[in-house]
Amino acid sequence: MEIRSMNELVEVCERERKTIGEVMLMMEEEKSGRDKEAIIGMMEERLIKMKEAVDSGIKDPSTAPSGISGGDAVKMHNYVKQGKALSGSYISDAMTFSLATSETNARMGVIVATPTAGAAGILPGVLFSLHKNGDTSYKELVMGLFTASMLGYVIANRSFISGAAGGCQAEVGSAAAMAAGVIVELKGGTPEQAVNATAIAMKSLLGLVCDPVAGLVEVPCIKRNVIGTSIAFSAADLSLAGVESRIPCDEVIEVMYKVGKDMPRALRETALDGLAMTETGKKVKERLFGKKS
Repeated sequence: MEIRSMNELVEVCERERKTIGEVMLMMEEEKSGRDKEAIIGMMEERLIKMKEAVDSGIKDPSTAPSGISGGDAVKMHNYVKQGKALSGSYISDAMTFSLATSETNARMGVIVATPTAGAAGILPGVLFSLHKNGDTSYKELVMGLFTASMLGYVIANRSFISGAAGGCQAEVGSAAAMAAGVIVELKGGTPEQAVNATAIAMKSLLGLVCDPVAGLVEVPCIKRNVIGTSIAFSAADLSLAGVESRIPCDEVIEVMYKVGKDMPRALRETALDGLAMTETGKKVKERLFGKKS
């Protein structure tokens, strides 16, 4: 079985009476030749690594080796515990856990690239917020990872998932889109609703450039991960309410590809423009590498 589009994915789900996550698991069984239990076990290991990254990040106030990130997850964790967060608990916790994961990555810790290291904070942020606030079990979170894998598989095969190829829309945009679909599925939505949420989230981040300061996946990447979690929840809520994307998801993915191809090279992870070339950005690069921009 080979699924090439979101439209085809929904059709397969409806025909087989399976969720998106279950279809991904079935496809992986066919492709890898492994049995179902072994594949689920491997995914459970990845969920554990995600949890370790979150747990490390919310306790560690230290800065990354670069000196330009670190400690913000602890601040956010304390802020949320004090009941000051303006966002609801789902989003404020997701933001905290996303920060934690991204900061763990910046400290050279072990993370799970979903779909890339630069966008690795969004899915763990969303998943463990669902676990904390919605009593979503670890077994369900594992199936959520299969859902994310299926959505990411289609996106990657129809467009980009790397900032160097298509800008940050391809990294944070894809991660937020995947996470939105996961939220819908774990909250009992239909495959069609999950795909609608994926489209809505992706549309919201079209055109986002990749302009990392000093070429490091820290500024502004980490905070974009945080914002990506709130977009994922917003898109999921819209879809679960019955709101549809007026532009089909496959067409949104196609547009993301076209926009990425048209995006100047200087705004695709080269650190040659955007925030990387602000006065502050150039000073950071000079401090770290001793070279003037």
